Amino acid sequence: MPQMLATAALSYLLGSIPFGYLLVRIIRGEDVRRSGSGNIGATNVARKSRGLGVLTLLLDAAKGFLAVQVAALICRFPEHDPRLYRAMALSALLAIVGHMFPVWLGFRGGKGVATALGAFLRFSAASVLIAVIIFFVVVLVSRRISLGSIVTAALFPVVASFFLPRDALTLGLISAAAVLIIIRHHQNIRRLLSGQEPRFSLGHK
Repeated sequence: MPQMLATAALSYLLGSIPFGYLLVRIIRGEDVRRSGSGNIGATNVARKSRGLGVLTLLLDAAKGFLAVQVAALICRFPEHDPRLYRAMALSALLAIVGHMFPVWLGFRGGKGVATALGAFLRFSAASVLIAVIIFFVVVLVSRRISLGSIVTAALFPVVASFFLPRDALTLGLISAAAVLIIIRHHQNIRRLLSGQEPRFSLGHK
């Protein structure tokens, strides 16, 4: 139990590091929350600078990966032990929660997609590979990044179930993360339903 509590706390704190906010604040002297969607994630940061957007994506993914790696090291369960997957899934969920609700920014953060990418990559790389393919297919067809994120999040627990042990708690934690990501896209969902969600363009600045 102490190991799980330590894992939970560290995962949240790692996830709560607001890289997008910090990069724009330090390099451009601006508050990214006051422009575009008001989000601190890579997509909104990219509206300020494509380079900073890519860097934000990588750092947000890295903190998710690191959180799960730390969980595996702290808990020290044998490989393929269901408890190890539960610990890593819990760590992934809390890293995503930390990104979405960072204590440092009044619990107003991002949507958790990049952090989820890195977190789940640590213990289910095959699932993430398929998820990335799904994401790009949806984005290329719809020209909407938000739709790609929503569809991928919705399908990810199903995909993961084919590559992870059939453990209800592990899949439940992964599903909870997916639901949170979809909920955080509620504004995008409303715009998609009303036909007002903007399309992605390679020429967009």
